[in-house]
Order: sequence, then C-alpha cells, then structure tokens
Amino acid sequence: MRSQELQQVSDVVPSSSSWGGGSNRIAALNLEGTPPPNITDSPDHKQFDHHDEDSKKPGWRKFLSYVGPGFLVSLAYLDPGNLETDLQAGANHRFELLWVILIGLIFALIIQSLAANLGVSTGKHLAELCNAEYPKYVKYCLWLLAEVAVIAADIPEVIGTAFALNIMFHIPIWAGVLITGLSTLLLLGLQRYGVRKLELLITILVFVMAACFFGEMGYVKPPAVGVLKGMFIPKLSGQAATGDAIALLGALVMPHNLFLHSALVLSRKIPNSVHGINDACRYFLIESGFALFVAFLINVAIVSVSGTVCSANNISNVTANQCNDLNLNSASFLLKNVLGRSSSTIYAIALLASGQSSTITGTYAGQFIMQGFLDLKMKKWIRNLMTRCIAITPSLIVSIIGGSNGAARLIIIASMILSFELPFALIPLLKFSSSATKMGPHMNSIHVIVISWILGMGIIGINIYYLSTGFVGWLLHNNLPKVANVFVGLLVFPLMLLYILAVIYLTIRKDNVVTFVEPVKHDHPVTQNNMEHGLGNSCEVGELDHIPYREDLANIPLPE
Repeated sequence: MRSQELQQVSDVVPSSSSWGGGSNRIAALNLEGTPPPNITDSPDHKQFDHHDEDSKKPGWRKFLSYVGPGFLVSLAYLDPGNLETDLQAGANHRFELLWVILIGLIFALIIQSLAANLGVSTGKHLAELCNAEYPKYVKYCLWLLAEVAVIAADIPEVIGTAFALNIMFHIPIWAGVLITGLSTLLLLGLQRYGVRKLELLITILVFVMAACFFGEMGYVKPPAVGVLKGMFIPKLSGQAATGDAIALLGALVMPHNLFLHSALVLSRKIPNSVHGINDACRYFLIESGFALFVAFLINVAIVSVSGTVCSANNISNVTANQCNDLNLNSASFLLKNVLGRSSSTIYAIALLASGQSSTITGTYAGQFIMQGFLDLKMKKWIRNLMTRCIAITPSLIVSIIGGSNGAARLIIIASMILSFELPFALIPLLKFSSSATKMGPHMNSIHVIVISWILGMGIIGINIYYLSTGFVGWLLHNNLPKVANVFVGLLVFPLMLLYILAVIYLTIRKDNVVTFVEPVKHDHPVTQNNMEHGLGNSCEVGELDHIPYREDLANIPLPE
C-alpha cells in the first residue's frame, strides 16, 4: 500500500527541468488519500478572495502578521544554560570563545530559517517529515533522541529556577528543584489570562537582566581590541577550552528548537502562491535575524562582563575566589557596580524569568515532537509535568550530592548533551530542505547548501573529536583499576562507534518519500498569473493548488 501511494505521488512530480517556469508550489502531502479541503470551503476563504486587497497593505503590516515564532524560539537562546556557559567561558577564557558565540548564532540563524522554510514550503513540520521519511525503528530512535534533547534543555531551567529561589528566599537548592515542579503548573495556569501577556512579561524581565549586563559592561569597559580579537580570531587553548566551546554551541544551537520553529510557522496563514511562500520565508528570516542579533548582543555582554571582572589586574581576593567558583548561583556580584545592594534580587528575578522562558519553548517543542513522530497529543499540563518530572530526577540527585557547584556543572553537561544530540535533528533538516523531493523549486540554493553543510559537519566533527580524545584521555589518567578501565572501554567504544555510524547513515541515506506535488496548471493566462501571485480567482482552483492552513497547530503556540 505504501509503495502504491509513493508511486501515485511520483507520477505527478515534475522533472527538475520543468521548474524553470509556470506555477510551481508546494502542497502538504496527505498520504492517507483524503484530499485537502478546497479553499472556497474554508471559513477563511474571504481572506483568499480578497488577497488582492491584502497585497496592497504596507510591508510592515504584512511583516507584523508573521511576527511571533522567531521571537518565541529566540527566548531559548537566553535560558539559564546560555547564562551558565557564558559566565564560565568568560571567567575561564576571558574573550577567547566569543568567536564560538558569533559562529554559533550565525549558524543558528541559517538553520532556524531553514526550519521555518521547511514548514512553510511543505505544510508539515520536521517531526512529521521524519515520521514519513524514515523506517520504523529509525523513526523511534529519532523520537527518543528528540525527547532526550527536550529533557536536557529543561535541566538548566530546573536548576536556574532553583538558584533564583535560593538567592531570593535562601531555600536549599534541592528544595528549589522540587518546587520547580509546581512552578510549571503555575505557569500554565497563568496562560489562561493570555499567553501573549505572559510572554511579554517574561521577555521584559529577560531584557531587564540584559540591560543590567549592558550597563555593567559600560562600567567595567572591556577592551575593544580584546573583544574584537576574541570574536573574529578562532582560538582553542587546551582541552578545557574545547569542552567549554562545545557547551557554548550546545546551549546556542539546540536540536529541539529546529522541531519547534518548523511547527510554529504553520500557525500563520500563508498565501497559497509562490509569491506568498517567498514573502513568508523572507519575513520569517528578518524576524529570526533581528531576534538572534539581540540574543547575540546579550550573550557577548555577559561573556565580556565576566571576562573583564575576573581578569582585572587589581582584582581583590574576594572577587578572585568568586570568579574561581562562578556559577548561576553566585553571579549576581558581577552586577553590583550598576545595581548595588539590589543586584542579587533583580538578578534572581531575571534568572527566574529566563528559566521560565525555556519552559514555554520546551513544552511546545515536546508537544510537536510527540504529535509529529507518534501522532499522539497530550494536554499541555500533562506534557509539561511529565518532562519536568524526568528533568527533576538528575537535578535533584546532583544538587543533594554536589550542592550548587554540582548543579551548575550539570547545566554544562546538559549543554554538551544537546550539542551531541544536534546531528540527529540537523542532518534531517539539511537533507529535507536541500531535497527536490521535499521542497521542489523552494529547495536551498547551492550556496546555502555548501555553507550549511560545512558548518554542520564542522560542529559534528568537533563533537566527535572531543568525545574520542576526552574519553581516551580520561582512560589514560584515571585512578581506576586496569580491569575496570577495560570494561568501561568495552562499553563506551561501541557506543561511540554506533554514534558515528548513525551520523553517517543519516547523511548518506537517500530520501524516498516525495512531498512535492505538481500544482494544477490553468490555461487562462489571467487565472495563471493571479494564482502565482496569490490573487483571487474567478475560476475554480485545483485540489492540490494550495497549502492547507494547519488548524491543528494554530492553538499550540498561542493558546486561548
């Protein structure tokens, strides 16, 4: 049955030579065989009937109708995981790793725009396309890895919230970890009063913290030459710098964000034309670019402040000890020059807001992943509570055993896990967005393909290098008996080999499922021209002549 469906689809797929002219558009492929509803039957058909009037609207009004997904995703680039890795990078390596932030956010902009384009052009998000493309067992493995990524991204939020409660109310870290389970229910309860207001409040609080770091940066005055050198001259001095660089990349380029962004764009009503798709992709790119540029400035400010304060020539013994033991729980001293005695309270409130922002993105990403891979939906509070309970377990154990230092180290480990998980979301995205069978004429240009694959393979290569050299170095220099080292090696080396083989499999596997569908051609030139530019038609439009509006996803990013 599956092969017959694919054969039917392949019969309507044009050759690449036919993409040069005419109307070539992407439609979501419905493998169940039920035709998508006609536009004229939709309750929103008036929007399409009067699209010629909408096309006369100013560009900024069109842009505002697409604003939302990029900013919601960008909140994940300012979560406690980013704050912790930025603070550690600045304290340990001064400005040396700023180039990692620059490359990481440039790469994040590229892949986030690819994720948005994928959703806009195919009418399906990344998890749904993985579900349609890969064999059963591969699909389930990718789903499990995606769920692990969501949990790993939630661990910094749990610990960041616990640190914030510790700073404000002097609650033990382990007790704060337990309380974060209740904060999830409180957050979802507040959404009843309007999630836009809640997101606006969280964004304001996060930007308050950003303003504090910018103010502190103006006070400590980091050397411009050192900042620019660190930003544009790549350098990694030693294994510790490599580990911190990987943690930075893991905190910046998160795999679950790719699933999230490709799904969030489907909640917007996009005109059913090549022109409309191109406009939507351009607007989403502009939005993501602005949001990630702001995130870049904030991350650079945090690293610059941390690096300048902790490497000053006249540093006091108290500050030196604080820098040697710097983590989210003790970083408020960096803001004392600007905020004075209130620095710890304002920092804690902003840290709490930063943590809650990742709750929103993590919950939606988990919902999309489960719906896309398994076609299973859960109530948001159940989904959030389930993810939170799993994330609480390692956080609770580490905070009881290792205290605040152990919990802070767990944030770095979670960021490294995200970095190692990245290929299993990134490679499908790069392949699908560069595939004619998935995107048709909207596939990536050769320049985008080359740049994105070079950056992607570079990050994957660094991960594999660090994984192998770090483990071998640990085997050679630990204090375990030789027999124990042999057993650990026999256990870990096959897993490392499996990781490399899985990456190679995803990279070289040829896509089989076709989601590009040749649209209906109209003989009347006026009708054809109107259809290509998203204008209203007096003639009947074919069944596969539009991208269906995803009402099943519309209420997830902005629930009532």
